[in-house]
Amino acid sequence: MFSYRHAFHAGNHADVLKHTVLIATLQYLTEKDAALTVLDTHAGAGLYRLDGDYASTSGEAAEGILKLMAGDQSTLSPALADYVAMVQAFNQGAKTRVYPGSPFISQRLLRDQDKLKLFELHPTDMRALAGNVAQLEAGRQVAVLHEDGFEGVKKFLPPPARRALLLCDPSYEIKSDYAKVLDMVTDSLKRFATGTYAVWYPIIPRPEAHDLPRRLKTLATKAGKNWLHATLTVKSSKVTASATGEAKRPGLPASGMFLINPPYTLKALLKEALPQMVELLGQDQHATHTLESGG
Repeated sequence: MFSYRHAFHAGNHADVLKHTVLIATLQYLTEKDAALTVLDTHAGAGLYRLDGDYASTSGEAAEGILKLMAGDQSTLSPALADYVAMVQAFNQGAKTRVYPGSPFISQRLLRDQDKLKLFELHPTDMRALAGNVAQLEAGRQVAVLHEDGFEGVKKFLPPPARRALLLCDPSYEIKSDYAKVLDMVTDSLKRFATGTYAVWYPIIPRPEAHDLPRRLKTLATKAGKNWLHATLTVKSSKVTASATGEAKRPGLPASGMFLINPPYTLKALLKEALPQMVELLGQDQHATHTLESGG
């Protein structure tokens, strides 16, 4: 149950998509003075060393954030430029050694009146998260909760100021996570219909992965809510043969972000950012993106 560690994948193409969307969404939601509650269901360790054992073992950041850092940043779309600037803010000098996870990205964008609730079940990541957050000296603004985020969010919805962003990005290593996401979003919409709900998911050859956005779309439409669905594919998902004839799995080829009650500004930002992600992060001729909305 506790095998997944995000440190292996920190700064990869899926993080580029997820965190570009997260930053743009939070920038919009913090324009209003009223307090905002951010709920992060699977917070991870919060900060990651790209030169540490985990990240350097997989090297996934080299095909993600590090590619963006190495290119001409003056040509980046506004949303991608804000994302790169956010990562740079956690690093000194030319080398990118630290990658901020969603808890630290969120905290950096929140105001004094806002609250951040971080859920993490993995015991090692939980200890790392608590230690990293303690260094922020954020006081009562940030709460670190050692519990199941799928269930834990219930007690915070609706939030006191009636404004919330919920980010849900489980590992989906356990097949039941797909159903849990749907159950949680269904329950959350009943508790707090006007919250913004952002779900990240992997696009892999598994029926549940393809069903999830379709079922979220149905859920949002039935609830009469606006929705936005963005996907980024960087390579083929086909299993190939290595030089020795062994089956070579491609790693994660694509991922998606599905938002219910998204900022009305987000679609235009992604319309510009997604083609750039394909251009800069694409690894073969199968690289592509999709962007659709409804409601």
